Amino acid sequence: MGLRGMAENVPSDRAPDRVPYRVRDRVPWADPGSDIVPIREEILAAVAQVLDRGEYILGPFVANFEQELASRLGVAAAVGVASGTDALALALQALDVRERDEVITVSHTAGATAAAIRMIGAIPVLVDIEPQTYCLDPAQLERAVGPRTKAIVAVHLYGHAADMGRIAEFGRRHAISVIEDCAQAQEATFQGQPVGSIGTVGCFSFYPTKILGAVGDAGAVVTKDPAIAERVRSLRTYGWSEPQFAKLPGGRSSRLDVVQAAILSLRLRHVAGEVERRRAIALKYNKQLADLPLRLPLENVGCRHVYHLYVIRSDQRDNIRAHLDRDGVSTGLHYPYPVHAQPGLAEGARIPAPLTVTESVAREVLTLPLFPSLAEDQQARVITSLRSYFGKA
Repeated sequence: MGLRGMAENVPSDRAPDRVPYRVRDRVPWADPGSDIVPIREEILAAVAQVLDRGEYILGPFVANFEQELASRLGVAAAVGVASGTDALALALQALDVRERDEVITVSHTAGATAAAIRMIGAIPVLVDIEPQTYCLDPAQLERAVGPRTKAIVAVHLYGHAADMGRIAEFGRRHAISVIEDCAQAQEATFQGQPVGSIGTVGCFSFYPTKILGAVGDAGAVVTKDPAIAERVRSLRTYGWSEPQFAKLPGGRSSRLDVVQAAILSLRLRHVAGEVERRRAIALKYNKQLADLPLRLPLENVGCRHVYHLYVIRSDQRDNIRAHLDRDGVSTGLHYPYPVHAQPGLAEGARIPAPLTVTESVAREVLTLPLFPSLAEDQQARVITSLRSYFGKA
């Protein structure tokens, strides 16, 4: 089932005192199809250019997007790959992280973060998060580091940057590479610097619901170090150093699709405006929900939140979600199952300290609808429903 179908699925256990909205009238929590409507004709023209040129693997469209992304982030190079998960795995390999090496990251994240670490045979070391930003708590790093620690993956969650000042300083002090997982934070900044440009390497996902979305899977690795970029380029194509000659072990087939590259170049021109729209929607939520007993997203001083997701917290999460559903408002859970609670990801992981904040957050987070094409009347319905739950409609 596609994402839109999932977002609009209507449970059958309706309360008898409410009349459910029809499926087509529901407010989805994300709607990538609607987001591209304003530039649909431009996208079709870009795809036609790819077809007309006849170069369907790498080539100028991929190279152009890589150059545009690198320039926007102020880094030396960007390397397009098949997905955000592959971006993380290839970055780890390019930094010489090997089987049984340890990689520090968080348990409160999309499973792809830990899956990428496991893909290369490394061991996730899971630490707790800050209660304000839900990002990696730098205070947890000292007790997590060990003789086999080779990297830290700092996840910029929901669109807010992790504390890269303290994390990067810790990495330098211990000679540990820092990878930024920017899948949810395209265009976010920390102390004026774009995320992805601060650590050793930045990894991006262009999954359709992301800030910069493709119409399928796509990702990129960015870095200030040209040598690291060359290793990623080699690893994404079987470890080749030249055609038909594999020099690096561990290579795979993970090239950015040329059609996706053409679409991403186009969407990159519009991303600043879409981020401003996201921020405006978030500001309205902040104002209209401020008097409710909810924990709303925060934006730390010196950071720019891009609101990939608008996530609230409440110990009444499940009841609130059911109420919104009955009012025709779809919501998301990001994320109900921490990495350490998932057997397929947690096996062999090291957990140096209790994940107290993580476990509390997993029980309480709820994602409200927020996407560039969210209409004013749709957002009003979300706000009205939430306020009615607390008797403040």
